[in-house]
Amino acid sequence: MTDTPETGATITTLLRKFAAADPSMFDLVAPDIDFRIDHYRDEADTGWQIARNLPELIGVVQRLGQEIFPKGTRLLSVETRALGNGWYLTDFHQRFFYGLRQCEVSSLTHILSHESDGRVDFFRETVTTIVDQ
Repeated sequence: MTDTPETGATITTLLRKFAAADPSMFDLVAPDIDFRIDHYRDEADTGWQIARNLPELIGVVQRLGQEIFPKGTRLLSVETRALGNGWYLTDFHQRFFYGLRQCEVSSLTHILSHESDGRVDFFRETVTTIVDQ
């Protein structure tokens, strides 16, 4: 896995913990998180991939684990750039067994996030590619 110099950003640590299925990742999330995942030019139903607080996010992550990542995920690279004032842009490249397609895929996503006091309080992920391997 490759990382950029912004490895100290909370979003980078959060993504690593997500890939490791480490429940302490939720310690890095603000109670009033504003969270959403969107897909670019894909028919996937992402309407349920939205959370407005930590309990909702825990539910989304549990469902992601069951339906999307039943065998977990492996980070290929995480590149985070500081935009200023707590904002970050992260390129997140991963490989996983995609439960909906029942095959191994790789995916590149872009995440715009904001953090305050060491916790992520805004998260917008755009899945740009899902490629069968």
